[in-house]
Amino acid sequence: QVQLVESGGGLVQPGGSLRLSCAASGTISSINTMDWFRQGPGKERELVAVTTSGGSSNYADSVKGRFTISRDNAKNTVYLQMNSLKPEDTAVYYCHMILRRREWMPPGDYWGQGTQVTVSS
Repeated sequence: QVQLVESGGGLVQPGGSLRLSCAASGTISSINTMDWFRQGPGKERELVAVTTSGGSSNYADSVKGRFTISRDNAKNTVYLQMNSLKPEDTAVYYCHMILRRREWMPPGDYWGQGTQVTVSS
């Protein structure tokens, strides 16, 4: 069993910062990609940022220069540092990982439960 637990969401004023964390626990052999998605009110879920095991990262155009994704492989944890937050960043943020529970098993998709981020004055 693998579980992804997120933390760090909350209410912040425009221009403020938040740091989201997502830790994976359970039987894990290797993690390929770690990423963050978000779903705003009345919107479809969208990819925000992704980081691969090779160390590369990519971002949605809407967050480039403001958000930074990072990972701690020893802790099976991914972070999302969000700066200069805007009201349009308000959404439920979900972490997602593609990982292998055992090396001989195919990779699988795992999701966190979501954490609310609200940007409002």
